[in-house]
Amino acid sequence: MSKSRLSAYFYRTWPLYFMVIPALVLLIIFNYGPMYGVIIAFQNYNPGLGFTGSPWVGLKNFNFLFHLPQFKLLIRNTLVIAVSKILSLQLCAIALALILNEVRSFLFKRVINTILYLPYFLSWVVLGGILLDMLSANGLIGQLLKQYNINSFIFLGDAKVFPVTVVVTHIWKDVGFAVIVYLAALTGIDPALQEAAAVDGANRWQRIWHITLPGILPTIILIACLNLGSVLDAGFDQLINLYNPSVYATGDILDTYVYRAGLISAKYSLAAAVGLFKSTIGLFLILTSYWLANKFAGFRVF
Repeated sequence: MSKSRLSAYFYRTWPLYFMVIPALVLLIIFNYGPMYGVIIAFQNYNPGLGFTGSPWVGLKNFNFLFHLPQFKLLIRNTLVIAVSKILSLQLCAIALALILNEVRSFLFKRVINTILYLPYFLSWVVLGGILLDMLSANGLIGQLLKQYNINSFIFLGDAKVFPVTVVVTHIWKDVGFAVIVYLAALTGIDPALQEAAAVDGANRWQRIWHITLPGILPTIILIACLNLGSVLDAGFDQLINLYNPSVYATGDILDTYVYRAGLISAKYSLAAAVGLFKSTIGLFLILTSYWLANKFAGFRVF
């Protein structure tokens, strides 16, 4: 591009670039600026000495992390809860989207969609308080179970039941948003394909299997790629509001351990090492998922 054409281009588009400046400033301040703090993971950080005065220890914090007696337990709990959340949420969202897509009553569809979507707007601080009351031994759910002579589960105090409670409540909160994403993808399917298949004698299940699902496959792949990068994020906001020492065996994850070690015990360097470890694994998983999506599905995000 010649200098004159480049000047003419910027003369036409400078308002757009000017509008981007505030977003870039916020991105630099809140996303790239704090990356300097990564050096804490390689130091014996002392807030009184600061970043430059704290002694350098190299990989000592990572060595300490990997040799923690509960490190394997933390990884296992994180992976079990995170993978269970990702798979169950997407399966439920796809199933609900397909069901709502077959509903012909617009009003009924909107009412159900709104009911599903409402919990998404509530924070886990609010929902945590509600669930603590509902799932306690004398809560609403416990009283209902007693009415039918069913022994009440200790939803938030039994280490075996707690992961299931976490996954189910996560689905309850986030499935509405995921359903909307898939419903939006379903609108992109040409209705003529459905009509042609119906004329050829395909029943409803055959149309769903051979037309609807392949039509939203790119969206499924995209969401799977995005979720794979967060496979070590098992939901700190949810767990910190629901868990307690009695369920540490199955409910203690990397993030909750960082909270206790970094903020309560003031082990800032160890907390930073865990965060850097998670970020590195997440980056590797995202790059791997993009490569797999391109290789096996011909799908590229960028």
